[in-house]
Amino acid sequence: MFSRMGRVLGTTVILCACSTTPARPSTMPTRSPETEARDFTAELAAGAYDHPKTPFTAKLAGAAPPDMLAKIWRGFEAQGGKLKSVDEAKTETKDGYQIVTLGLTFERAKVALHVVFDDASKVAGLFHDAGANWAAPPYADAARFDEREVTVGAHALPGTMTVPKGPGRFPAIVLVHGSGPNDRDESIGGTKPFKDLAWGLATNGIAVLRYVKRSRHAPAGVVTTKDEVEDAAHEALALLRQTAEVDPARIFLLGHSQGGEMVPRIAAIEPKLAGIVLMAGSTRPVEDLLIEQLTYFATTVHPGDKDVAAQLEAAKAFKVTVESPDLKPDDDVAFPVGKAHLKGAYFLDLRGYDPPAVAAKLAMPILVLQGERDYQVTGKDLDRWKNALGTRATFHAYPALNHLFVAGTGTPGPAEYALPGHVDAPVIADITAFVQKR
Repeated sequence: MFSRMGRVLGTTVILCACSTTPARPSTMPTRSPETEARDFTAELAAGAYDHPKTPFTAKLAGAAPPDMLAKIWRGFEAQGGKLKSVDEAKTETKDGYQIVTLGLTFERAKVALHVVFDDASKVAGLFHDAGANWAAPPYADAARFDEREVTVGAHALPGTMTVPKGPGRFPAIVLVHGSGPNDRDESIGGTKPFKDLAWGLATNGIAVLRYVKRSRHAPAGVVTTKDEVEDAAHEALALLRQTAEVDPARIFLLGHSQGGEMVPRIAAIEPKLAGIVLMAGSTRPVEDLLIEQLTYFATTVHPGDKDVAAQLEAAKAFKVTVESPDLKPDDDVAFPVGKAHLKGAYFLDLRGYDPPAVAAKLAMPILVLQGERDYQVTGKDLDRWKNALGTRATFHAYPALNHLFVAGTGTPGPAEYALPGHVDAPVIADITAFVQKR
């Protein structure tokens, strides 16, 4: 759910400790931000993860210790090989910060790295373009499927159809995104979960349709989740039913995070679906999840951080606003993190919607998947699914997996999303088994 607030400059956050007001310098910086950024990159490439030449703000230094920087850089190298060159550089100013974008050329990949400097010439944040160094997961065999471009629905959302090779009509799945203006691969940091799912499932004989979310491709006119999520999912299902290689009696719907929240409502008017898959499907209103996440940040990830504490108080006020009986459809509601604004209609549309209760009324098979290192959608949500669905659904929980269903260790937090990774192989196997039984 937090991805709704996590996008900056069209990229994905690696680590950011930017306050709303940059610190004023005690002395004027003597080197340009571009020079500082190039030196910092050279330090990482040389294994100097304590970056002796490049000062960090105190907040970023706490969030990005040397071992974390080492994991991030080694992740780049694991996917792309050694750094060959630092190419083009561009500097821009945004909200009082200077942002240097460097084009990094590795042996097998290119990465755009964004280094954010405050007014004291200290690094306050790091970003890279989502999924720039993605490589195929080991369980995917590109020789066993074909991909082709398609468009989905009235807004011509760009999509990709991944179809197994061979004769016959195949079972198929539509993928429904988590929150935020996602691309077709649901790219986040060093991962592309939807591309992993598509390639892994197609390798196992299941066709997959994924597409760019409307809030990214055609955001004008998006007011409620019907506009944002549901309409496109219905249109994607209709497209699969018209696809020659697809068995129309074996079409499934898979939702991740916000997608998992909305899939029961979509499925309620799609009774011919063969089944639904809920991956980290949220069951509670966004205002409650937001307070829970910020409380986790304030107590575990960034204890004592005044900015996080302020965001938590803003989230509590946000909850009062969106749950007020006086909320009107045209009211402008500011999100407590970031600069997003939504209309009151968005929250009124979801008021009273209980995903597990709706799912319990469905006649189709249901698969529920949950990572136990997920701090965004947690065991509280899994328990609500279990209480509502009981034995009529299949449940799998994965102790090592985070919200993206990527394996990790230690205290979970947003910084690990920067590390290259893939949806874990057992997740692909469990979805495959669920589909192939139908």
